[in-house]
Amino acid sequence: MLFPGQASQAVGMARDLAARGGPGAAFLATVDEALGFALTGVMYEGPEATLTETWNAQPAILAHSVAVALELRGLGIAPSVVAGHSLGEFSAAVAVGALSPRDGLALVRRRGELMFAAGQERPGTMAAVMGLDADTVRRVCAEVAPGAGVVVVANHNSSNQVAISGEIAAVDAACEALKAAGAKRALRLNVSGAFHSPLLEGAAASFADHLADVAFVDPEAPLVANVTAAPSTTAAELREGFRRQLTSPVRWHESLGALVSGAVTGERPRVVLEVGPGKVLSNMAKREYPEVTFLAVGTSEELDNVLDTVRGLLA
Repeated sequence: MLFPGQASQAVGMARDLAARGGPGAAFLATVDEALGFALTGVMYEGPEATLTETWNAQPAILAHSVAVALELRGLGIAPSVVAGHSLGEFSAAVAVGALSPRDGLALVRRRGELMFAAGQERPGTMAAVMGLDADTVRRVCAEVAPGAGVVVVANHNSSNQVAISGEIAAVDAACEALKAAGAKRALRLNVSGAFHSPLLEGAAASFADHLADVAFVDPEAPLVANVTAAPSTTAAELREGFRRQLTSPVRWHESLGALVSGAVTGERPRVVLEVGPGKVLSNMAKREYPEVTFLAVGTSEELDNVLDTVRGLLA
């Protein structure tokens, strides 16, 4: 199972799950009390500007993803291995029992607050780069940085999709240099800070204090970590991965490769589910691994269809 990260939110998310009446709905009914404010109202009704605020978007995506994961368990579908893109790693940890849903919600709410505050204290931005491999992007960033400022690879999403992060002038300079190096596109993203870069060191230190107060247990299935692209199988490994995550690149391309190759479990998966809002991860993965079936499961209708689909694929 794969769990999506920030930018997967949309007004109306999980509303059909809340009306479904199953374990996902029961969990969604606890979200507002757990957080101390009416997040589900923002999820179901908006406004969009409020939902996209980092400190709201992150718990909203986790709440939706966990609700779907609970519904899947109710259908007898549990993961053999999981991974989550940035924020999605917390949803993945909840899905394999390493983190309680309530603690997961509180952690990502605080994570979003700290990430936004870091962007106010040390302004930065990110950009998406298409058409160049990650090594080339790293080299160009390293060449630009001494004269322009901090700019690093933040997300290695696929063989030709990389995100960079850093100080605004440095990201702009890197975009121009990357286009000169052959990038098809190098465009700024609409984000509130330089996520997964050294500019978040202060936020990462504060977040580590919050992590220290949260109980983790060993996961029921391996979680392929963003920071190592290797499986975490203990509570200590998970905590350390989350501690490093804010300032480290998301090694998604390598993580997905490890999951799909069978390197984690010893068996190549035949079906991979994207659990939560949207289809970004599954659509991206289909282009990289056409031999594997990727299914997005985020709505009540998709839940109704998934059991028959999975049975047919595994027959």
